[in-house]
Amino acid sequence: MKPVRTRFAPSPTGYLHIGGARTALFSWAYARRHGGTFVLRIEDTDVARSTPEAVQAILDGMAWLELTHDDGPYYQMQRMDRYKAVIQEMLSQGHAYYCYTSKEELDALRAEQEAQKIKPRYDGRWRPEEGKTLPTPPAGIDPVVRFKNPKGGAVAWDDAVKGRIEISNDELDDLIIARADGTPTYNFCVCVDDWDMGITHVIRGDDHVNNTPRQINILKALGAEVPTYAHLSMILGDDGAKLSKRHGAVSVMQYDEDGFLKEAVINYLARLGWSHGDDEVFSRQQFVEWFDLDHITASAAQFNTEKLLWLNQHYMKQLPAAELAAKIAPRLAARSIDCTTGPSLEAACALYVDRCNTLNVLADAVEVFYCNIEAQPELLAQHLGEEARPALTDFANALADIPWEIPAIAATIKETVGKHGLKMPKLAMPLRVMLTGQAQTPSVDAVVHLLGRERVITSIKKYL
Repeated sequence: MKPVRTRFAPSPTGYLHIGGARTALFSWAYARRHGGTFVLRIEDTDVARSTPEAVQAILDGMAWLELTHDDGPYYQMQRMDRYKAVIQEMLSQGHAYYCYTSKEELDALRAEQEAQKIKPRYDGRWRPEEGKTLPTPPAGIDPVVRFKNPKGGAVAWDDAVKGRIEISNDELDDLIIARADGTPTYNFCVCVDDWDMGITHVIRGDDHVNNTPRQINILKALGAEVPTYAHLSMILGDDGAKLSKRHGAVSVMQYDEDGFLKEAVINYLARLGWSHGDDEVFSRQQFVEWFDLDHITASAAQFNTEKLLWLNQHYMKQLPAAELAAKIAPRLAARSIDCTTGPSLEAACALYVDRCNTLNVLADAVEVFYCNIEAQPELLAQHLGEEARPALTDFANALADIPWEIPAIAATIKETVGKHGLKMPKLAMPLRVMLTGQAQTPSVDAVVHLLGRERVITSIKKYL
């Protein structure tokens, strides 16, 4: 068995989105699983749409997900001399030929074929054949180079995801492999790259299935070994439609900005079209140990935002308090909130993490401990009844003399509501609003403890 070599080959015309990230993850994991090599290749031949910013966005996304490549990155624009040399070899060996058909002729051909209701395709008028006399090349036309696709028979491969696929060669016309200005085309460059880089397994989206028979024929003409292909099914949105920006098909870096942990994103991506029994939660290391191509489903995967949020909360709850606080601090700093002037950020995060499914939601929750909170009059009026005012006054006075510990605070709350004949919510609800501006918080005794004696007493008396 040859050493496994996989590749991720994005086109830098935009960010690294969820579909691309899944392809990168599966390619990376397969190489890791088999002790192989993961190659990064930037397919930047679309000069009009490729940008340095998009290249950096891809590199940033992979770095955040920690999908470290072993070889590369290679840039196709830096390999132009190699492509042109191979094209010359193919021309000399009879695997390719010059085609002088003008755009007007091609348009007329297409119109005629459409009128006859046949599939539009190049008719091979400049293809060299035994016993065929080619016309004299016209003046003023720079020819393209076409690949001499085999006639008759079929091209077939055993796709690691979709199973046996067979395409008749009669369905494939002679592909342009170099434009009139000499620049090579996508399908040709991919073949030379996979050949030169020794790629053994091509894991990519199933939008490339139609390219595969053409690439196999080119590879065979080059005398190259054909890799194993695994075409991943598309990803659908929550509503079953093709994943798009409105579903959240945004840059993976947006997930970082939105407060998702990379561990959760990796775990979730791994389950988009692949499974290991009923396992839902697993580490990156477990994924690498388990990953294979046999358990990738051929049916479309459906993105489930609620599942991703659930996973993210799970991973947040697993983080040590100090590590969680270290992720929240810069989010508060970005809001110009100084978290060094209030209670322990670690304690605040630990108190609220069970209620929050993203880092941003957690930052929203704990910022009340570091800001001057003003309770909304409407909310306060809704929860602060007249019968609670004397009880809150007694509670504030009692806080001045008790040990500042949660059991002592809880006992004081219980004693106060008992003394005034109140049910717990009659005291706890207005107390929450006074202290945090919110009607819903974790256990009120824990909130009181975290805020500190002086701030709690001052806040209660301000509203009474």
